[in-house]
Amino acid sequence: MKLNELADNPGATKERMRVGRGIGSGKGKTGGRGVKGQKSRSGVSINGFEGGQMPIYRRLPKRGFTKPNRKEYVVINVGNIQAAVEAGRLDASAPITEDLLVASGILRRKRDGVRLLGRGEVTTALNLEVTGASDTARQAIEKAGGTVTVRAPREDVAEQ
Repeated sequence: MKLNELADNPGATKERMRVGRGIGSGKGKTGGRGVKGQKSRSGVSINGFEGGQMPIYRRLPKRGFTKPNRKEYVVINVGNIQAAVEAGRLDASAPITEDLLVASGILRRKRDGVRLLGRGEVTTALNLEVTGASDTARQAIEKAGGTVTVRAPREDVAEQ
């Protein structure tokens, strides 16, 4: 077999339809675009235009506001931290900080801080230092004999 003898299986490829090549081709004159008007021209179709009717994006009301410099916290449940301690990824005797959670691979990044939530069971006495904690998370940690230290959020993000 030689390179010039290689060929695809019959029927495996289909030739593209060449439009606008005469009436006998089946796609002549208007080239499959219908008849005349703006949409038959190339590159001229107005998105969102509804023929003079008030467009839907103007009929619907605008609500709310998105703060451009809002804080984004990463959340973690106490059950996940307990599982990491049992798996040996965290040392329960030392204080568990946000940087330690990232370094151990439990969190990918800490963004503006880590917020602790209360889903899951805690059996080990843990000393946590986080940006925020829910009441249920705090109660679960303290019930197991640990402490939760809440520190101020990161301020290196410019306030506007």
